[in-house]
Amino acid sequence: MPQARSTLMDPPIEELLDKVDSKFTLVALGASRARQVNAYYNSLGEGLGRVVPPQVTSVSSNPLSIAFQEVATGKAVYTRPDPDAVVEEGAEGGEAPDASGSGSLDDVAVIESPSKGDEPDAG
Repeated sequence: MPQARSTLMDPPIEELLDKVDSKFTLVALGASRARQVNAYYNSLGEGLGRVVPPQVTSVSSNPLSIAFQEVATGKAVYTRPDPDAVVEEGAEGGEAPDASGSGSLDDVAVIESPSKGDEPDAG
């Protein structure tokens, strides 16, 4: 018999936190990917094709729920830019780096298009 969960969130927050290094990264990754999913749905009729579609099949139409399901399945991942490289890029580009030495939230979400033959999971 399946074990009852004490949370209404699916996937459970504990499972999501195992995929990232902190709750702040989870928030940034989820929000960034949800914006990408929302942009995809908003651009469907335009034929632009620049935004990566959802990588999981979901019964939810909520972009944040879809984003969290992608995080749970490993389809949405993050990379942390090297602070030294960010400072060097800023110096070369003539831009002043921010005080923290970190990139924007857009640097957190890395969503890659599926390879040929790959299709979103049916789960």
